[in-house]
Amino acid sequence: MILTLDIGGTKLSCALWDGTNLLEPAQTPTPANRTPENLLGACLGLIAPKISVARAIRVAACGSVANGVVTALNNETLHNWHNGVNVATWLEHKTQLETKVLNDADAAAWGEFQRGAGRGTTNFAFVTVSTGIGGGLVINSQLHTTAHGLHAELGFTLTDLDTPLEYLASGSALDALAKQHGWSGAKELVARANQGESEALVLLENSALRVARLLANLRAILGIERAAIGGGLGLAPSYLERVQKHLLGFGSPWASLRVVKADLGADAGLVGAAVY
Repeated sequence: MILTLDIGGTKLSCALWDGTNLLEPAQTPTPANRTPENLLGACLGLIAPKISVARAIRVAACGSVANGVVTALNNETLHNWHNGVNVATWLEHKTQLETKVLNDADAAAWGEFQRGAGRGTTNFAFVTVSTGIGGGLVINSQLHTTAHGLHAELGFTLTDLDTPLEYLASGSALDALAKQHGWSGAKELVARANQGESEALVLLENSALRVARLLANLRAILGIERAAIGGGLGLAPSYLERVQKHLLGFGSPWASLRVVKADLGADAGLVGAAVY
């Protein structure tokens, strides 16, 4: 059995992987104090009941990941991880199990490529439009990674306003815009847009348009054949259809990119880490 662990900004989750299925899933909220000692301690507490039956550990972690070392890209997500924490070495020491670590978006991309929406492709992109915007790329059937850990940081690509995509098109960006209009957040904004309310519609369309531009550029630069969209906003009603509409509006060659919903949902990172 592989013990697979997903370290996210909202929750920690784990399961056993038998080669086909995720078994005995468990999760707990990510602790408010996310210093290395506190967060890794919470991870160890979560996986402890499964260690005895596992032969190895595979981890999907938020942040930049290189050679088992996790570094914070956003201090709000990981507190005091800016110098890097060797999660692989720490878990190996605590559990005596061989451990490998992937970035969570990369793990989700690999999971979708192997067992979900990317099956049958050679060049595939996974984009999560959630609190932030992230993703992973599979090029020539290989997961795209780099030695320094910065790769496929899709949310940090620049938009037409020379501002990172994540700051304008993510769920947290729409939350902020919604509250400026007196709405509760992104969910209400999406609901109002789908009811035809003009101001909400413009904001939602701007997000979908910018994500569509990102996908068009991936098509042009890397020859991506299929892209899967996941995340809370990405899977919200009408969002995928809006992205598809804008992509078609760009014409050839960008419109030939097939954009679909991600298949594996919240399990994508767990599956991808387990099968990598």
